[in-house]
Amino acid sequence: MRLQDLQVYRLAEQLADEIWKTVTQWEPLAKDTLGKQIIRSADSVGANIAEGVGRGSSLDNQRFVRIARGSLYETQHWLRRAYSRNLLTPDQFQTLKPIVDELAPRLNSYLNSLK
Repeated sequence: MRLQDLQVYRLAEQLADEIWKTVTQWEPLAKDTLGKQIIRSADSVGANIAEGVGRGSSLDNQRFVRIARGSLYETQHWLRRAYSRNLLTPDQFQTLKPIVDELAPRLNSYLNSLK
């Protein structure tokens, strides 16, 4: 299986890219604090999916998908913080929310498919 063929991986990439585009427009303090955290957590979702696939065993893959899911929840936390601190416009939030909302159940489905 090619990593790029996994819809869950492509969705994780989309989320990370949208967050990157958003955070690069923030003021220095927000970018240096919350911005770095949210970029790291969002990038971690796709990175852990990739590492799981690369490990070659179903048990390892499952473990890394669980880590990816944790990173997604962390990303959700940072998105909520960014929105409450007026760093995200309602339009930006509405662009990111559907990706997050789709990615969570897709990660769970992918995890179940590995069992």
